[in-house]
Amino acid sequence: DTAKNDAQQQVSEPGSTDSDLQGFVPNIPSSARKKTPTRSIVSFSSTNKQQRQRYVTKMGKCQVNLGRIQEKKRFLSDIFTTIVDLKYRWFLFVFMMCYIITWVVFGIIYFFDAWIRDDVNHIGDPEWKPCIENVDNFISALLFSVESQRTIGYGSRIVTADCTEGVILLMAQSIVGSMIDALMVGCMFVKISRPKKRAQTLIFSKKCVVSHRDEKLCLMFRIGDLRDSHMVDAKIRAKLIKSRQTKEGEFIPLEQSELNLGYDTGEDRLFLVEPQIICHVINDHSPFWEMTAESLKREQFEIIVILEGIVEATGMTCQARTSYIEDEILWGYRFEPCMTLEKGAFRVDYSRFEKTFEVQTPAASAKETYELKEMERQDQSTLSLYWDHLVHPCFSAELNDVLQDEGPTEEPLARLGIPNITEEETSAEFQNQIDV
Repeated sequence: DTAKNDAQQQVSEPGSTDSDLQGFVPNIPSSARKKTPTRSIVSFSSTNKQQRQRYVTKMGKCQVNLGRIQEKKRFLSDIFTTIVDLKYRWFLFVFMMCYIITWVVFGIIYFFDAWIRDDVNHIGDPEWKPCIENVDNFISALLFSVESQRTIGYGSRIVTADCTEGVILLMAQSIVGSMIDALMVGCMFVKISRPKKRAQTLIFSKKCVVSHRDEKLCLMFRIGDLRDSHMVDAKIRAKLIKSRQTKEGEFIPLEQSELNLGYDTGEDRLFLVEPQIICHVINDHSPFWEMTAESLKREQFEIIVILEGIVEATGMTCQARTSYIEDEILWGYRFEPCMTLEKGAFRVDYSRFEKTFEVQTPAASAKETYELKEMERQDQSTLSLYWDHLVHPCFSAELNDVLQDEGPTEEPLARLGIPNITEEETSAEFQNQIDV
């Protein structure tokens, strides 16, 4: 009740503003709040963290579900790819049903033919010539269908020469069975030999790091290949997934932008024998140009990394994917080396693959660092010109006109009355002027 009265009193004040209302929570009596604000803030942030939806999982699975597809008949136009893309349980179901359906369909046709010809009522009659011997019910017709299509041929059920339709049906079933064999065996072979499982032995570091390399701020991650058979023509690329709003007010969800991993210099093509650190230089063309260590905690984005290459054993193209969100980027860290030289060969220690160590890295953005260096360079240039003016104050105006035509020789210097001073004399004279 006390907290409620305080709230009503504050809202009813004529001079209260939004800023005053924002300070409402601290004015609640301590007995009414104690640790409540802290608990609510923590639970709210943890809820946001749980609701953070990834576009691509760490294992490379895309978290996008396609729904309400109108033209599903397009999948039937590419039946081979549709069957290969099925999960194994559905693929095996389709595999079995293709054979079972053909056996049952042709078994029904054989039994219907025997029933039309009245063969089922003349079993054991030596004067009757049936179309198919020993087919007196549906089960025997089904067995004949299976034996014919799988070329088992037990011998008790055969097509006689006096039955033209039986010969035609047997030929048709043989052709259909061969087509099903070609389709199903081909799909099974392609599905088993797909390089999708090869991607399981291509690993990515769980974290990205941001630090300086060659005096440039870089975003780096590490990749490796666990197999002795290496990827051929391996290529790496990365995409930044981030929603934004245009100047016109249009909201673009999950906009994709390219991260340069060295495609202009060929560094994106890898010889993936040992683990390699992939580097994205944060320059004025990078979407992280204005990102600081503090703003990194507030941003929401996702980096999709795609590694492609040809499997050496099969010659098929393999693709491995992973993703990094803002919480998986370590600012001011660097990867530890994981390769050593032992007994005349290089040895890779994959137990150090994920290890990082902290390095001194400014929390400022790459843009701010660049502007600071430019200011320092300009200050140094201005200071250098100022020092030259202290040594020869009359040199700047008159000498430029002379040197423009004749160049910096000793003759124009003599005409201006400026002696040819050596480096030692210049240093001594400058020191004297500084002392004065």
